[in-house]
Parts: sequence; structure tokens; C-alpha cells
Amino acid sequence: MSLAPRAVLVHRTTEYEELVARYGTHGQAAFVLASRGRDIEEIAARHQGTRRALAEVTAAVPLTWRQARVERADLERFLFAPEDVVVVVGQDGLVANVAKYLTGQPVIGIDTDPGRNPGVLVRHRPRDAAKLLAAPGGGCEELTMVAAEADDTQRLVALNEIYLGAAGHQTARYRLGLDGDRGAVEAQASSGVLVGTGTGATGWLRSLWQERGGRLPLPSPTEPSLLWYVREAWPSPATGTTLVSGRLDASAALTLTVESDHLIAFGDGIETDALHLTWGQRVRVGVWGERLRLVG
Repeated sequence: MSLAPRAVLVHRTTEYEELVARYGTHGQAAFVLASRGRDIEEIAARHQGTRRALAEVTAAVPLTWRQARVERADLERFLFAPEDVVVVVGQDGLVANVAKYLTGQPVIGIDTDPGRNPGVLVRHRPRDAAKLLAAPGGGCEELTMVAAEADDTQRLVALNEIYLGAAGHQTARYRLGLDGDRGAVEAQASSGVLVGTGTGATGWLRSLWQERGGRLPLPSPTEPSLLWYVREAWPSPATGTTLVSGRLDASAALTLTVESDHLIAFGDGIETDALHLTWGQRVRVGVWGERLRLVG
């Protein structure tokens, strides 16, 4: 007998909750913020809006379904099941946070703060939840993801981008190679390499794209292509600056061989969840086989 679908509501601790946890009471948090020229009432109002949105979405889950709720900090310990429908209640970045833990489950993004969130990934309002949950598999966009795989079986998957470089963004030394480019390899010293998707083209990747004059066409979020950029490559007798940007299709990859004591790779801005790479290790970055199924 097949299990009933399970709605998994993903949320994060609000800024108000973090402030009260840090300072102990609403009044003490208000005092500290006032001394810094901020008003806690605005933060408290956004907190209440998020709580209302969570309550409205929870009430919209069909009575025959199972339910679960998971906070962002607990995602790595949560076991998603094939029959899950994931409902992200919060900001765009929360969709990226959950994407790497999924294997084809549909994701519904609910915007708790319209006007403050761009709404690129959280495209719906709480009032839309009942209609969307009635047919969660319909109208999904399949968004391309990026993966970094090290030669010791470490793997990192991200929705927006993967950064490879030194912890603290200091000078990283490595050898950069390209698949399908006659085996081109170049020793480099830089502040790191960024490889991003079409979804990531609305964030960090776009800043580098604009800085380089926008010469490479940005992929769409569903296109199986990536853009990569080397940040601040340094020319010297031992290091070059020829391979500094490019586009990868679904069958191509960028290969980085570490020539520093310690480099890291992290995805979607979360440095605490990183691959740790040592001298001589190789890491391959390319399009990931899984896609994020985002309800449009």
C-alpha cells in the first residue's frame, strides 16, 4: 500500500527570534537595537507575518496528507522521502538551501515578505498553498544544478553557484583544466573560481558577469549550462591568466588540481558546509544530473 503524500514545510528562524534568543527578552533586544538606530517593531512585524504565513500554509495541507516541519539548521539531518512535497516558506535563499537534499521532489516556494524578497524562487503567496498542493506535480520547472566532485568521493551540490578557493578568500594556488579544450591546463594564483547556474545568474555570478562586460550569454535557469569565472587572476612567471572565464555545457567540466595546503569548495554561500581539499587533490565541477523541480 502506497503512503499518503507528506507535506514538508521548510522555514528558518526569524531575525526577531534570533534577537530574543541572544538578548533574553523583547525589551532588552529593543533597547540594544534602539541604541544602534533600529526599531524592533519592524522586525517583530516581519516575524508575525512569517508566523501567519506558516499557519496559513499548514492549514492548507489536505487532511489525508502527513505533515512535517523542518528548520533550516536541521536540513542536513532530515530524511526526505520520495512521496514528499516540499513547501519552502520564507526567502529565495531557503529554496537554494534545501535543493541539494532533494531527489526530484516538487518544491513550492511561498513568499512571506513580498516586496523585500526578489521572489525568483519563492513565487507564490500563502493564500495559493491549497491550490498548489492540490496538484503539486503540475507546472514544474526543472532548474539546473551544479556539482563539485573531489577525487576522494567528496561531493557538493548547489542550485546557484559553487566557489572554489582559499578559506577567507585569500590567494589560492591551483592548476585549472578544461574538458574538451585540447587538454588546456594553466597554473593560476587567484582569489578563487566561481561556477554558477542560470538560477545563480541573478546573484553572485551576475556581479562577475557584469564586471567582465557581459560578453558571455547568461544561461536560463532550466538550460543545462554553467558559466565560470576566475576571480582576480594574478600573472607571474609561474602563473597565467589565459583561462579566466567560460561556459560549460552538460557534458563538459572544469577541473581544479590543488597546489595549496588547503582549499575549500562551498555552495550557495554556505561556508560551513564545504569540501576540504589538500595539496594534489583534484575536483571536477560541472552540471549535476539531478534537477530542482520548482512549481512555477
